[in-house]
Amino acid sequence: MKKILVVILMLAPMSIFAQKFAHFDMAQVLPGMAEYQTASEEIQKLTSQYQEQLESLQKEYQSKAEEYQKLSEDNNTAQAILQSKAQNLQQMEQSIQDFYQASQQDLQKQQTEKMEVIQNKILVAIKKIGEAGGYIYIVDTSTGAIPYVNGSLSTDITAQLKTELGVK
Repeated sequence: MKKILVVILMLAPMSIFAQKFAHFDMAQVLPGMAEYQTASEEIQKLTSQYQEQLESLQKEYQSKAEEYQKLSEDNNTAQAILQSKAQNLQQMEQSIQDFYQASQQDLQKQQTEKMEVIQNKILVAIKKIGEAGGYIYIVDTSTGAIPYVNGSLSTDITAQLKTELGVK
């Protein structure tokens, strides 16, 4: 029994050295992916649409604010009309804020959904490379979350991942 335990303890350090580790740089992979480029373009287009609508709403608000200012300077304007215009301005201001918040939430949702599809595709490719190469761990070095990766003890699979994903 003791002999078996001694053999196991002697072989344990050897098995540690037999483990294979790999790393990749996502910052080199993402920009070359067609899906990432398409998603970026779609998000940019949506951002532009929201920006145009917001600018249109702000111009309309500015126009109504100037109209209100002119009416308030005229001493012949009835108080009820001024109050009505002031309430309309407040409602427009709230509407603009609501639109801005809703557009930001939608942009975030769209970006998250599009990136999730891309990340899943990358994860499938990483798993495939990991299984084929017999790697214990594969880490992304671009996040900065990993304090140190020894390049001589870890294999850089960035090029292999690009090939697997069809990235040039």
